[in-house]
Amino acid sequence: MTLDKENSINNILEENRIFPPSKVFSNNSNIKSIEELISLKNQALNDPIQFWEYYANSEIEWFEPFQTVLDSQNAPFFKWFKEGKLNITFNCLDRHVKNGLGKKTALIWEGEPGDKIKYTYEELLKNVCKAANGLKSIGVKKGDLVCIYMPMIPEAMFAMLACARIGAPHSVVFGGFSSEALKDRLIDGNAKFVITADGGFRKDKIIELKNAVDLAIESGANKVVEKVIIVQRTKKNIPIKVNRDLWWHELLKDQKDFCEPEIMDSEDRLFILYTSGSTGKPKGVVHTTGGYNLWSHLTFKWIFDIKNDDIYWCTADVGWITGHSYIVYGPLSNGATTLMYEGVPRPSNLGAFWEIIEKHRVSIFYTAPTAIRSFMKSGPEIPAAYDLDSLRLLGTVGEPINPEAWMWYKDIIGKNKCPIVDTWWQTETGGVMISPIPGAVSTKPGSATYPLPGIEIEVVDKNGEKVKENEGGYLIVKKPWPGMMRTIHGNSARYLESYWEYISFKGEKNVYFAGDGARIDEDGYIWIMGRVDDVISVSGHRLGTMEIESALVSHKNVSEAAVVGKKDDLKGEVIVAFVSLEKDINSSLELEEELKKHVVNEIGIIAKPEKIIITDSLPKTRSGKIMRRILRSLAAGEKINGDISTLEDSSVLEKLKGSS
Repeated sequence: MTLDKENSINNILEENRIFPPSKVFSNNSNIKSIEELISLKNQALNDPIQFWEYYANSEIEWFEPFQTVLDSQNAPFFKWFKEGKLNITFNCLDRHVKNGLGKKTALIWEGEPGDKIKYTYEELLKNVCKAANGLKSIGVKKGDLVCIYMPMIPEAMFAMLACARIGAPHSVVFGGFSSEALKDRLIDGNAKFVITADGGFRKDKIIELKNAVDLAIESGANKVVEKVIIVQRTKKNIPIKVNRDLWWHELLKDQKDFCEPEIMDSEDRLFILYTSGSTGKPKGVVHTTGGYNLWSHLTFKWIFDIKNDDIYWCTADVGWITGHSYIVYGPLSNGATTLMYEGVPRPSNLGAFWEIIEKHRVSIFYTAPTAIRSFMKSGPEIPAAYDLDSLRLLGTVGEPINPEAWMWYKDIIGKNKCPIVDTWWQTETGGVMISPIPGAVSTKPGSATYPLPGIEIEVVDKNGEKVKENEGGYLIVKKPWPGMMRTIHGNSARYLESYWEYISFKGEKNVYFAGDGARIDEDGYIWIMGRVDDVISVSGHRLGTMEIESALVSHKNVSEAAVVGKKDDLKGEVIVAFVSLEKDINSSLELEEELKKHVVNEIGIIAKPEKIIITDSLPKTRSGKIMRRILRSLAAGEKINGDISTLEDSSVLEKLKGSS
């Protein structure tokens, strides 16, 4: 689907509210003003090589210095900091111990049942080293891929860092994935070793992880998997396969608590992380050591304005890129205190997140718009019952946030005093690309604002021509950056086709296309419109689903909305909206008509939904993203194809089939 500039709809949902950072916040920030930020951006623009060289040398430690900042000879297979030698765990652990931060708390962990523990940087280093020595003792070597299929427990972090310590790239698979999804990832990555647990706690249930590993191996992954290491979490009885399965605690019992970090080349693989394609086989995104270390470190430092006494909490799972970059590597590389929580809000504890913030005096909170909308649905009285005064900065991640949800987050959770950093990025980018710098940038509800220093963004049409202000187009990144993916594992052709061959900007082939639509307003603020394949063409007009969804959510009775297009012989496509209502609001034909009129009032007659389907819940991935691909199939009355292993609750599909 294309976004023709001649037919694109200007921003009709005008968002005029703007919120400058408070003087108190700015005065205490690492980047204190827009002038300071612009100066930083100009340095990157005028001499990018010198810019990246300076930060690579000043922010991370190298065993041997790099000689080449950026190698573009085989673009778009870019290489960063060639000849440089380092180990990311040295930057995350050893150097902080060496520099006097050994007694500082590195990790605060709390389990869903309420068990908790803290680890200092010294203790974390020892645990990682024991795990690294344990892995080496069973034959894990530099270059071997290790699959980690774990609940949100400290051992998940230990395992990731232990792999990086010895130069074994990790492939973390979210613990909610099915055995079939796990099998596909094991086989594609040729993972010889699996680290898992007997189970984990989620929403007051035990997720039986070891059973899923056994099924994955029995159904085909036995061709690659040699050893399975099991952490004892739930203490349920599980079958153990002799000569293959090992208990984590027994493996680590007699291991030494120091392991020399493997000397890694900057371009050595650090990890593979699978991201689902809209159809077919998931893509194994490859990230390497040096560039990823720098980008996760820098973005964390800039965006979260980190201070020595901050307690930082990202609610993602380590099975996603957000968990990699902003629970593990970014915070630890900066010597921060990072919090991990095994649980999620659930009917038995709707205030779980607020309880954690109150208990641990969390100062920086980073969560998903989906979670925020669910908090809204539960009502403001739940967070009001907790002391959230420790918060000083809020963040959002995962998808564009509706302005109404943004305002609720600001007013109810932030008490009108916390800046909000609305971040845009992807698994493929390694770290955040567009975000406010909280002490410098005035924010607009629903906009990710500006690119970070060193990131050059443009919005263009299909021919690569820059579009006008407020016109929808394709979001592209014009220049390489250190944290970028290097390829798709085992499929360089798909890497080129998916990301580099779609858009030509000023005749330049090596332009990264993110797959998202966006617009830039008159102030230079970037508004993400959603995936390009989520753009709907109604009578030749291109409408971003995000704008229609925002219009629906702005209605007082709507909690959440997802909009898709359905083929139509007359109009090309018509709009179908799936809507979830606020609590205590009942569905009716009158309400459906009222919502259609509301969209017309907010946007115009061109955006009027042909059909509104009211449902208790929407199909979401386990990371909280709405699976619009499924909704498109349901709206069209078609069979649902492609990978649905990421679907959190399959019962939602049956309910929707009945209503659509």
